[in-house]
Amino acid sequence: MNTINMKLASGAGGITAWRPTAITGTEIALITAADAAPILPGLDLWDSWPLAHEDGRTAIVEGRQYWFFLSAPCFPDPGHRHNAAKIRLASLGGDGWRDHGDCLPEALSPGSREWAGSAVLHADGTSVTLLFTAAGRRGEGHSFEQRLFAASGVLGSQGPGGWMRSDELVRPDGARYFIAAEGEGTPGMIKAFRDPAWLRDPATGQAHLLFTGSAGWDDHAYNGVIGLATQGADGAWQLEDPLISAVGVNNELERPHVVLRAGRYYLFWSTQRRTFDPAGETGPNGLYAMVADQLRGPYQPVNGTGLVAGNPAAEPTQSYSWWVTGEGEVWSFIDHWGLQGRSFADHPELLRQQFGGTPAPVFRLTFDGVRVSLA
Repeated sequence: MNTINMKLASGAGGITAWRPTAITGTEIALITAADAAPILPGLDLWDSWPLAHEDGRTAIVEGRQYWFFLSAPCFPDPGHRHNAAKIRLASLGGDGWRDHGDCLPEALSPGSREWAGSAVLHADGTSVTLLFTAAGRRGEGHSFEQRLFAASGVLGSQGPGGWMRSDELVRPDGARYFIAAEGEGTPGMIKAFRDPAWLRDPATGQAHLLFTGSAGWDDHAYNGVIGLATQGADGAWQLEDPLISAVGVNNELERPHVVLRAGRYYLFWSTQRRTFDPAGETGPNGLYAMVADQLRGPYQPVNGTGLVAGNPAAEPTQSYSWWVTGEGEVWSFIDHWGLQGRSFADHPELLRQQFGGTPAPVFRLTFDGVRVSLA
């Protein structure tokens, strides 16, 4: 451990360590067969995010919201979807959902797969930035290399599109952030540099990226962090110290994003029971958060432990990948639901049969200081 990394590990960089105890909290309602009807038949959909204004409000364009989903064909084993993921654009209006097809042209997609990100409609009302994760490299063999990219586009009559270029934003430094370029990995245990979420800090006017990372200063098997990068006056992005460290606690703090309420910064993320260090405290697959009075912290866990809402104990994998909109609505996708205690080992048909692959029922949150609860 070098001197720089020792300072990081000791908190000199302002990193808040997440050390939860006795993780219990509100359970999400059980998902039913009626909830699992696909919105885009023939495709599995999972991680989602809306086109949002710079202040976080969901953009409504001629009565429609535009949503980006990770998508793939309906494979017999839905686990294979991650190896074929493409970003799909759909819109929601008074007539329901419309499919707008794959989002990015092949020439602008630098990875072998496209993983999650965010999208912002800028203050001019026309310019759009799609931030996303390029997994692997186009035309090369499979890997878990992850890079952060942004595509520039415009808002047209059919929503965001007209993508003109795709640029890499920032790279891991190997000290604060592990260089996530593994050739192989086990689900939940690969290292991370993904999930860019855009934020304009109203206190400074600066643009930031939050992202899922892995600690570069500690080789613990469970070393997830929430990273930060800031855009300078020249438009270039610069890495900063992580905001949250879960070294020794959890390997993946996925899809981090900030929602502002009453001057407070609520930093949300998703994680799963399997990515907690089994030697310590574990929590359910669920939505977690910490709160601070300024972007760089210090943060404290909401509700005492960080858990906002978890899957019910009866169906621990029924939904995942929660995204909180500026309006306080919580979106996610239906994962393996209705298992009723059955295992895939005994019932392999359930892999396909009970995978939702479509948006889960939306719920709302209420914010009250260090408390965040279901409305």
